[in-house]
Amino acid sequence: MFLGTHTPRLDDKGRLILPAKFRDQLAGGVVITKGQERCLFVFTAEAFSARAAKQEQSNTKADRDFGRIFFASAFDEEPDRTGRITVPAGLRAYAGLTRDCVVLGANTHLEIWDAATWSAYEAEHEQAFAEREESA
Repeated sequence: MFLGTHTPRLDDKGRLILPAKFRDQLAGGVVITKGQERCLFVFTAEAFSARAAKQEQSNTKADRDFGRIFFASAFDEEPDRTGRITVPAGLRAYAGLTRDCVVLGANTHLEIWDAATWSAYEAEHEQAFAEREESA
């Protein structure tokens, strides 16, 4: 399970240091792909395989359309000994990543956001989050 909010920086070569608390879980390799709301998803290799198997079970046009973009934008990465991964240029552009990033634990995967984009998203959705919690 991935939890928490972390604020690493992207270096000039497009590398990002993953949070130290997740390095053991991610040591076997990761898959980075497009996520929703212009963030990136980072899965363990095993979690990505499970997601692919689930995606394969559905055959609606919407699922096929989603799968094409989801899988076409996916890249395998091996974290180096310091926990760094290289975020491909196309994915950096999709997510609008600049130097300051936010890495969120999202239960089964991580999300990588541009810090300013995450701040705006969080501010926009905080009220809805609070109202939903109150109704639970």
